Amino acid sequence: MSSEDVFIGAIDQGTTSSRFIIYDGSSKAIGIHHVEFTQFYPQPGWVEHDPMEILESVKVCVAKAVDKATADGFNVDKGLKAIGLTNQRETALVWSKSTGLPFYNAIVWMDARTSSICSRRLENELSGGRNHFVERCGLPISTYFSAVKLLWLIENVKAVKEAIEKKDALFGTIDTWLIWNLTGGVKGGLHVTDVSNASRTMFMNLKTLQWDETILETLKIPAEILPKIVSNSEVIGDIAAGWPITGIPIAGCLGDQHAAMLGQSCREGEAKSTYGTGAFILLNTGEGIVKSKHGLLTTLAYKLGPNAPTNYALEGSVAIAGAAVQWLRDGLGLISSASEIEELASQVESTGGIYFVPAFSGLFAPWWRDDARGVIVGMTRITNKAHIARAVLESMCFQVKDVLNSMHKDSTLDSKEISLLRVDGGATVNNLLMQIQADLLGSSVVRPVDIETTALGAAYAAGLAIGVWKEEHIFNSQERMKNAKVFRPIMTEEVRKKKFESWCKAVSKTFDLADLAL
Repeated sequence: MSSEDVFIGAIDQGTTSSRFIIYDGSSKAIGIHHVEFTQFYPQPGWVEHDPMEILESVKVCVAKAVDKATADGFNVDKGLKAIGLTNQRETALVWSKSTGLPFYNAIVWMDARTSSICSRRLENELSGGRNHFVERCGLPISTYFSAVKLLWLIENVKAVKEAIEKKDALFGTIDTWLIWNLTGGVKGGLHVTDVSNASRTMFMNLKTLQWDETILETLKIPAEILPKIVSNSEVIGDIAAGWPITGIPIAGCLGDQHAAMLGQSCREGEAKSTYGTGAFILLNTGEGIVKSKHGLLTTLAYKLGPNAPTNYALEGSVAIAGAAVQWLRDGLGLISSASEIEELASQVESTGGIYFVPAFSGLFAPWWRDDARGVIVGMTRITNKAHIARAVLESMCFQVKDVLNSMHKDSTLDSKEISLLRVDGGATVNNLLMQIQADLLGSSVVRPVDIETTALGAAYAAGLAIGVWKEEHIFNSQERMKNAKVFRPIMTEEVRKKKFESWCKAVSKTFDLADLAL
């Protein structure tokens, strides 16, 4: 069978939409479909998803993408050899082993309901405070991670506590939920997660790549509700009956940002930034665990096989990036579609001195302030919607700059490597955004032709596991970079420095605002 007759599929389950992309043997996309799903905001700072709606969205995407590729003349039914899976990380849920139904909605990664568990309880009770578990799992105590979401479910959802007592509860992030259902659900579904998703729960030991007994004991989490941890590239199990494709092996699984690293061919010393709902900047630090002293997370990059070496990463996570554009559209009504922001922001040459900090539910890296809330500072009588739109774009870029500054301070790697930023994600189609990013960084930004690198990374992992591709193909970035768009800085260093100082002042204005009266 020629490489043209071989296809690899990728499920990409994100924060606001699901998609399925089919790639041919040369890793070119030949079929794609995506579906948006409902966001639930029960209270200020709370964000939930319906796990059953997520399942249905994935089913629709798989069926439609296969139909599209088939209609275009590709024999997907015969040639589809494996699928990879990538997903929004940290989002967590608990469901019934016997019925397959969730006990509560999935609590999304950006949800801030657990702030009291984190800051008012765990940080005070544990001797190490906020960094009590950092030595073991690489993560500070934060609302961001799955562990505290599970604690909230146990303490606030009676059915969850009862199911744990009856041995009928299964816990997982979205990858685990999907794989369990894809492989049979109540009829023998596999309860697994991968090392990258596991590294974001606050339960996994970074060195052993297994659940950390000390952390589980401290938080009183029963190990039996947790999934088995596997590598990012290995055959996990076959897709069961009831799905648009059956009998196909699931051979790769990575959290979305780790998948994007692989899709961007990031080796040791190379960094990427994905611009989606949030923004996520990861630097591959190789086989060494680098401990951050400047507000970053130590995490997994990827492990491409059960016996493959483990690559680690430094990560800076920004909670609100593209979500701020959605807010302009849905909350303020300044634009009717996300794509309009570039034209609106281009109507002015600057923000007119205003700075927007989108701390809607706190600030992540490198600040880690749960008490922060969003602000717009510097408004005058001449401020108009174009200034605000441009400030929203700048806010995304300033937050990425904050993270990269920390990476330079933490890393011993060649700064020239780090300064070449590879970008991907839906927001990167915005040329103005990319130019602003290059200007504020003072270094080049490189955008590949295919910006859907998250799905591509999942496909790579699956293809590698079954022998469709070798690592040489996956990491041969030179060929793919030939047609990449490079954005180079044109802003002067003096202006760049002044703007960043003003940004930092604006950030400081967001602190201690969470308890303001409604």
